[in-house]
Amino acid sequence: MDHFSTVRLTAERLHDNHLADLVALHLDPEVSRYLGGVRPAEVTKTYLTVNMAHWDQHGFGLWVLRTKDGAFAGRAGIRHIPMDGIDEIEIAYTFKRELWGHGFASEIATALTEIGLSQLRLPSLIGLVAVGHGASRRVLEKSNYVLEKSTTHHGSDVVIYRIRR
Repeated sequence: MDHFSTVRLTAERLHDNHLADLVALHLDPEVSRYLGGVRPAEVTKTYLTVNMAHWDQHGFGLWVLRTKDGAFAGRAGIRHIPMDGIDEIEIAYTFKRELWGHGFASEIATALTEIGLSQLRLPSLIGLVAVGHGASRRVLEKSNYVLEKSTTHHGSDVVIYRIRR
């Protein structure tokens, strides 16, 4: 599924030509606050390469998101992630700061959950959230994810939410 759309967003499979938009997104300190900090362009380039390889290996991954008028909105996806020694599959979403607070994260979380559980037939999905990121936690709770546990990921305190098929 290279493309999909929601009411207000279109999603396109991650490609090399998305690098400039992702670099700008990852250089915003507010956006990157819960992503491990600002990422220099070279780190984002590696991130893009790794996530395009995920698509090749698993048949799903990250999409670049655009508003209906074609403007870059952010990125979101479904991807494998090692957590506490287990291969989990998470939904992830990050939006440009000016789009925060308008329901885009809830809209894309709902779409990703539907794709993951119904179309890809995955047994469960997780949402991995920094403990202090209340807005993202609320998005997962509104999408019927259940708080499962607290843990650490890359040295940060996080919580894991889960939804099962």
